[in-house]
Amino acid sequence: MTTRQGSGPATLPAPAGRSPLKSRLAVLAVTLGIFTIVTSEILPIGLLTRIGGDFGVSDGTAGLMMTLPGLLAAGAAPTVTLATARVDRRLMLCACVALLALANLLAAVAPAYWLVLLSRVLVGVVIGGFWSIGVGLAQRLVPAESAGRATAVVFSAVPLGSVVGVPAGTFLGDLAGWRTACAAVGALAVAVLVLTALVLPPLPAVRATRPAVLRAVLRTVHTRFALLMTFLIVLAHFGAYTYVTPFLERTAHVASAGTVTVFLLVYGVAGVVGNFAGGAVVARRPRTVFGAAAGLLALATLLLPVLGRGPAGALALLVVWGVAYGAVPVASQTWFAKAAPGAPEAASVLFTASFQATLSLGALAGGLVVDRTSPAAVMTLGGATAVLVVLAAWLHFAKRLEWPRG
Repeated sequence: MTTRQGSGPATLPAPAGRSPLKSRLAVLAVTLGIFTIVTSEILPIGLLTRIGGDFGVSDGTAGLMMTLPGLLAAGAAPTVTLATARVDRRLMLCACVALLALANLLAAVAPAYWLVLLSRVLVGVVIGGFWSIGVGLAQRLVPAESAGRATAVVFSAVPLGSVVGVPAGTFLGDLAGWRTACAAVGALAVAVLVLTALVLPPLPAVRATRPAVLRAVLRTVHTRFALLMTFLIVLAHFGAYTYVTPFLERTAHVASAGTVTVFLLVYGVAGVVGNFAGGAVVARRPRTVFGAAAGLLALATLLLPVLGRGPAGALALLVVWGVAYGAVPVASQTWFAKAAPGAPEAASVLFTASFQATLSLGALAGGLVVDRTSPAAVMTLGGATAVLVVLAAWLHFAKRLEWPRG
């Protein structure tokens, strides 16, 4: 994601008297925290068949590793934000990163699959808490003139988690086993915890989000469109992408585990391109970006069962898919922010909750389909769902709805 849309609160106070170096280190700490969270959340996609094979569970059951974090994050986003409305944000971020380290280390030593799922529950709590609290903090760590750039740096960790974190974790899993990959992410979380505790200044809570604010935001037509479109596009994407490794191995005949890792890396690079391409214009044309991203995602997933039955075709369509999905988080976040310009934290809570809830539902639905049919069928259903997003974006345009002014 990126924040060219200006979704964060622009008037939050930055700490006085901090050197530029300390400010940059604080931004780096938040960025690394998000990078570690993103890597932790989606790492099972690259290791799905290995973890499932070790515990003797099906691909659909292994997909629960993606379902549970999303469910917990959806509940944690509003709960943590409301319950900790007056707690120092530095303390909250440290607590979240410490819990993330515990979750990954628990997965690394888990003797049974249910303990792996328990670790994923903890990851979900971290996602909901960290995202809802941390998305606007970059603007409090640097001078006002640097706020936009600092926030963009923080959100660049999202595509970098796909580009660097997941392929690196998958590669390490191929070399030394999936447990080693989880332990490495846990060690990274410990390092981020130390850095966060050392370089972040005290960040007293401001502008406490209350239930009444959330209810007011939910009543607007733009927010309802945001919820509908986010639900459909995330359902389409994660319903299919959670099972991209089985598709590559069984349908596209990508036999080498190392080649699968390379394919995921290429997908991630394409996602970075899509993130910044979409971010460059989304503030001015959110409907266009959202609709175009959904259309490209639909095109790629619908064609994969037809043209992706060999490595070359699969790789080309993964590039299209990566560019398309790279623009989705920024488009969704921008839409929520434009729907509620006077309540940025409430918009962030709704974005996080809806995104994560649908992520889990998509992984679950895809698992049910893949266990009963094939990975190719999951791709087709994902593409058909993404087409509905294009229609919703067109409907919002056709109704000539005007965005509220901040």
